[in-house]
Amino acid sequence: MMLHSASALCLLLITVSSNLAIAIRKEKRPPQTLSRGWGDDITWVQTYEEGLFYAQKSKKPLMVIHHLEDCQYSQGLKRVFAQNEEIQEMAQNKFIMLNLMHETTDKNLSPDGQYVPRIMFVDPSLTVRADITGRYSNRLYTYEPQDLPLLIDNMKKALRLIQTEL
Repeated sequence: MMLHSASALCLLLITVSSNLAIAIRKEKRPPQTLSRGWGDDITWVQTYEEGLFYAQKSKKPLMVIHHLEDCQYSQGLKRVFAQNEEIQEMAQNKFIMLNLMHETTDKNLSPDGQYVPRIMFVDPSLTVRADITGRYSNRLYTYEPQDLPLLIDNMKKALRLIQTEL
């Protein structure tokens, strides 16, 4: 009887402690995903090299978003990007997606400087599209929250170009 009570008590303690551990874990911030807040339903690649590989393999354009966590402009763009259903749907289904908080060694991704936020497109032939730009002449690849319609148009342009050119 004593052994039965001790094992029951032990089982009870294990159950309570594991439930407590689950409750504590849920209170912590969720683990940082590759989306970094840009869209949790999007499949993100981890590196530029991986992005190039999948762009070539899938025949989809690669969209590279350079940003920083402590940049107010990056944060503003991220908010509207993540909330826009059309962008999220295109990013999820028609693009290979990468967001970077560090520079790559590919100088083609910083033709006019290393500023953030910066969004560039790379087609499946691994050509960085210098012809798909934002509206600012001094920072060709930057977008502000109010530039979302232009970004949507540029995403569609990247998709059209791979149909006509490749």
